[in-house]
Amino acid sequence: MDKLNFPLILFVLTVATGAVWAFDRFYAAKKRNENQRRPAWIEYPVGFFPVLLLVFALRSFVIEPFKIPSSSMRPTLEVGDFILVNKFAYGIRLPIIEQKIIPLGHPKRGDTVVFRYPNNPKEDYIKRVIGLAGDVVEYKGKILSVNGRVLNDTPIGKLSYLENYLYSDERGQSESEVRPVWVDTFTETAYLDHDGNQKISYTIAKDPILPPISLFGVESFEFKDACVYANDGFKCIVPQNHYWVMGDNRDHSADSRYWGFVPDENLRGRAFFIWFNWDDIKSVAFKRVGSIIH
Repeated sequence: MDKLNFPLILFVLTVATGAVWAFDRFYAAKKRNENQRRPAWIEYPVGFFPVLLLVFALRSFVIEPFKIPSSSMRPTLEVGDFILVNKFAYGIRLPIIEQKIIPLGHPKRGDTVVFRYPNNPKEDYIKRVIGLAGDVVEYKGKILSVNGRVLNDTPIGKLSYLENYLYSDERGQSESEVRPVWVDTFTETAYLDHDGNQKISYTIAKDPILPPISLFGVESFEFKDACVYANDGFKCIVPQNHYWVMGDNRDHSADSRYWGFVPDENLRGRAFFIWFNWDDIKSVAFKRVGSIIH
């Protein structure tokens, strides 16, 4: 989820208007007569400061909105979904530098998390947590297992959607083409405890014509020696303070199998709610707006 550094912009505006508010509150106001109005360069910042401060506090410590730009989490999340992320689910972090100062919890298997992409921390990604520290994650022939326990898939049906593909023509120029994609959907069940008593279910998709993994796309990453790759899948042991994440649209997702583990320090929060989708509202379908993210 690539975007402008809005938190930094908001922080600068909050500090700037706060400085004007403090200047007026503790100095300029004392110099003015009772009937004298504040000049515009003070009036507007003073008026905006409480609003900016509230928005900054909410986005930094409570809830932050994000927009889904790709199909990697279909059918759970679609392109154009605007979601809300719980910022304190995994601990209170300092704004901007994202340093955890108060630990409050940790991701569970099956959580949908937003995190800073390890290869480019300026980008935000969203995926599902599959493996926790110490877990053995194995994916063979599109069958996923964690610690030797298979995550059962119950078939639901087929799903089609349009995808914009980029390619190079004969002259080497980039072209785009919209093509339909057909995938099979399943209800996948993950186990929250080692005994298998606590479970969570969610919907995933698999493309029947694509392999479990494209080995040429696997990059070098930290702790790669904890993984063993083959043409039909992989097996990885998740290192301490890291997580293994995958997209729900399994064969159309760039995730941990290609670029590695997610450090705990990169976590931004847990996605929990879809609050807007223009296509959903325009079609008066209202199938997505107001939905809880599982």
